[in-house]
Parts: sequence; C-alpha cells; structure tokens
Amino acid sequence: MIYLIVVAIVFIIADLVIRMMFKKAKQAKVQKEREKSLEVMLNLDFSRESKTLKRTEVENPKAKILCVDDEDVILDSFRKILVLDGFSVDTVNTGQEALFLVQSNHYDFVFTDLKMPAMSGVDVAKSVKHIRPDIDVVIVTGYATVETAVEVMKHGASDYMQKPFTEDELLAFINKALNFRKEKIKHQLRSRIKITHTDSNERSGANEFSIPGGVFISEGHCWLNVQQDGSAKIGMDDFSKKIIGQVDDVDFPTVGTQVKAGSPLFIIRQGDRKATFRAPISGIVTKVHDEVKEELDLLDFTTYKNNWFVQVDSNNLDAELQNLKIGNNAVQFYQSEIDELKRWSKEYISRFGAMKSDDDLVEFKNLDSRTFDEMVYKFIR
Repeated sequence: MIYLIVVAIVFIIADLVIRMMFKKAKQAKVQKEREKSLEVMLNLDFSRESKTLKRTEVENPKAKILCVDDEDVILDSFRKILVLDGFSVDTVNTGQEALFLVQSNHYDFVFTDLKMPAMSGVDVAKSVKHIRPDIDVVIVTGYATVETAVEVMKHGASDYMQKPFTEDELLAFINKALNFRKEKIKHQLRSRIKITHTDSNERSGANEFSIPGGVFISEGHCWLNVQQDGSAKIGMDDFSKKIIGQVDDVDFPTVGTQVKAGSPLFIIRQGDRKATFRAPISGIVTKVHDEVKEELDLLDFTTYKNNWFVQVDSNNLDAELQNLKIGNNAVQFYQSEIDELKRWSKEYISRFGAMKSDDDLVEFKNLDSRTFDEMVYKFIR
C-alpha cells in the first residue's frame, strides 16, 4: 500500500515537472519568435502606407497599439518592450499619420506624446475619439501634473503616463489598462456581442453576434469599412445574417449606379424570399464583389472582411459616417436590437415552437413567408 502511494506521488511530481518543462519551452519559443518578428519587420518598408510607419506584428497579440512620438528613441522603447510582451505595435512620428492609420486599421490603444511640433497629443486624442470612439487613448508626457491629467481627460484620453519610463513601469501600465478595457467591453457586451479584430476568421456561435473593431454598422444592418483610398466596402452584418439564415443569392447594383443613403443597395435572396438592404452612405458604386456569389457558404463563417458585396465612393463620407455606429455605440445598438428581437420572437414565433427558452434567441428556418417578411421589415430597415 505504501509502495503504491509512493509511486503515485512520484508520478504526480514527474507529471508536474514535465508540464513545467513544456511550458517553459513553449514560452522560450514564443519569445524567440517575437524577437525574430521585431528584427525582421523593422527592415520592412511601410512608407507607402505612412511615411514614418514602423510595424511589428506578433501572432495572437494581446492587443494592437499605435504609438505616436516625434522622438524615435521613445518609439524604439515602446516597440521593443511591448512586442516582446506579446503586443502588436505600429509607430509613427506625427499626429497626422496616426489619424490616417486610425481610419484604416484596428487599434485597441493609441499612445501619443503630449508635446509634438505640428499636432499636439491633446489634438490627437480629440481627433481619434471623434473618428474611433472605441479606441482607448493614452497621453504620454514628461510634464505630468494634476492639471495635465484633468486636461487630457476632458478631451477623451482614458489615462496618461509619464516619461521617461522603465520596462516594468510600461508593462505594469499597459497590462492594467488592458485588463480594464477587457472588463469594460465585457460589461458592455453582456455575453451576447463580441468585438473581434478586423482580420479575424473566428466563427461566432449561433447566439453570438460579432462586430469587428473599426467597422461601422448602419441601422439597416449593413457594415462599412473605410479603405485607404477613401472608398467604402459594404456588406451585410453578422446580426442580419443570423436572423436571415441561409443566403442563396445576392442581387448587386450595376457599377456606376448613383445611390443615396437609405435607398436600396443590394438584395439577399433565400428561395422565394428576399431582404432588401439600404445604402448606409451616398455615392457611386465603383465595384461589386461577384466572386463572393460563388462561395456564399463563406458567409456562415463571417460576413465581414473579404466577404464584402459593394464598394462605394462618396463625396460626403465624413458627414455620413456620423449617422453610423462604431465601437461602444455599435455594441449598444446591437444589444438593443437583440432585446427587441427577443421581444418580437416571444410575440410572433412561439407558436412555431422555435423558442428554446427565455434566454435563447430563435431559429428562423421554420418561419412562414409572411412572418419572415415582417421580421425583415422590422430589422432590415
């Protein structure tokens, strides 16, 4: 009996030791990959996207960060410390470049120096929060005072950090900020909605609704992503795909068509049923994505990214984007739509036996055509 106990203890200890060895080996491998990424990507030229842009990406980043400072030594410190800790980092020297990147890339955080020659950190913070209210902005300053903190908070910054900083100070700051951001988003999403990176291919569950960071959502459930050339790619969002279900075909507008915000843009077909989606912005249709019609099953994985339908060039994009939802506003909009969907489901669909419980959303495949049309009229407006 004692012999068996000893053998069991030895086995458990050996198992723990092996697990620790594998964990350390994996951590060492990840660290080497990050160091290699830091070395390789610094030699790549991103000047076509932005003159002073330096980009270092890691696999499965904790978050994506844009750092803005006119001193390269500060940016070098940010890049080395953050990348080795598992963050993807872009750095630029001017606020103007930062604002351009914010419009075409997803970032969780923007760290900006307070005092820069052409554009101050306060102006960067105000502009970033105007363009992308979902991004957390941190002001970096060598002149940290209570007055500074109050001033930057007034203009949308979520926090400020003093420089120079040590490696430990920066890591403690960013990890605390990241935890706070996760808790904030978790509270906002209420377990039904999740923010993903724009390039995420992760498939969401039947009762989950995805909104990629940096994507605008219309009240008629189109998504819109602004491209580097100022055009906008548009498709059906995850909410509309979940409530419509299978997509059998898509009717696109003709290239060259002039559309107005609120006018019909494309039609989703499911057998003899159809749902007309309205344009989120005004402009000229410059491209349609015919290839997506050949692989409509890909919409079951994601309706975003490469599964866009129509590209529109607009002369009034800045003004019309104000009518769309992004970041926290998109999350709140989705949550209100889900709540309304549940109320509507209880009233109209319970007779079909589609409701699973009070907390579950419905399956719409058993809807008759009249009820389907009513649902489309209510939500795809």
